[in-house]
Parts: sequence; structure tokens; C-alpha cells
Amino acid sequence: MEPQIGISLENLAKVAHTLNKILADEYVLYAKTRNAHWNVEGPDFHSKHLFFESQYQELDEIIDSVAERIRSLGHYAPATLKSLLELTHFSEVLHNKNDGVGFITELLNDHESLIIQLRENINVFANDLKDIGTSDYVTSLMETHEKMAWMLRSHLR
Repeated sequence: MEPQIGISLENLAKVAHTLNKILADEYVLYAKTRNAHWNVEGPDFHSKHLFFESQYQELDEIIDSVAERIRSLGHYAPATLKSLLELTHFSEVLHNKNDGVGFITELLNDHESLIIQLRENINVFANDLKDIGTSDYVTSLMETHEKMAWMLRSHLR
């Protein structure tokens, strides 16, 4: 049964398609943060290990939330690694050195890229696709990533 929530089926499909890309980016960012948590080395290992853990736990909650938003709009969330890798804007980077600064710099770049993507879609969702709920949701998501980026950026000063 199609949702009857005051948004055309065509617009719901467009919103879901964009959210699928956001979900893919969130998932790849989660995997990259897990990688940092597992593989960071150096004299600050313990503190960075715990820091990356707090970040990937937050990303895990975000992933679930984005997928549930897609489902609430009557669409299916991509759930295979293949489909997520086809949708993401991010690339996996292999480091020569698994130090905190390298991982943090890469993760910060991804968060900032995602923030820009989210910001660009806020008005599209609200004005073009007539979905104020998703616009509000994405605004909140953007604010969460801004805070996560701040936490990462603070390690580099």
C-alpha cells in the first residue's frame, strides 16, 4: 500500500532516491570510522581508539534512522554492500601509516563533504519536493555531522 501523506508518489520516489545516496555515504563513513577504530596506532592509541568508537556508534544510529526514514516514505532502503558502494560519493582510502591524524583528516573530509550534500538538499526537499518532514530531518542530520566534524577538527589543532 502506497503512503498517502500529502506528497506525490513521484516526489516520494525522488526523496527516497536522494536518501538512498545519503544512506550509502553514512554506511561507508561508518565503515571507515570502524577501520580507524580497529587500526589506529601510535602513542595516542587508547584515546583515539575510544574516540573513533564513540563516532562509529553515533553513525550506526544515523544509518538506522536514515533507513527508517526511507521506509516511512514507502520505499526500500539499500541493504547490500554492492548497492551501497554503487550509491556512495565516498571512496575507501588505504593509509600507509595508521596514525590518528591521517584517519581524522580523512574522516573530517568525508563529514564536511556530507554536510555540504545535506545542506544542498534541505531546500530541495522542502520547496521542490514538498517534503518538509524530510527537510527538517536532514537539517537535524546535518547538525549532527557538524558536531561530529567539530570533534574531529579539534584533534587537528
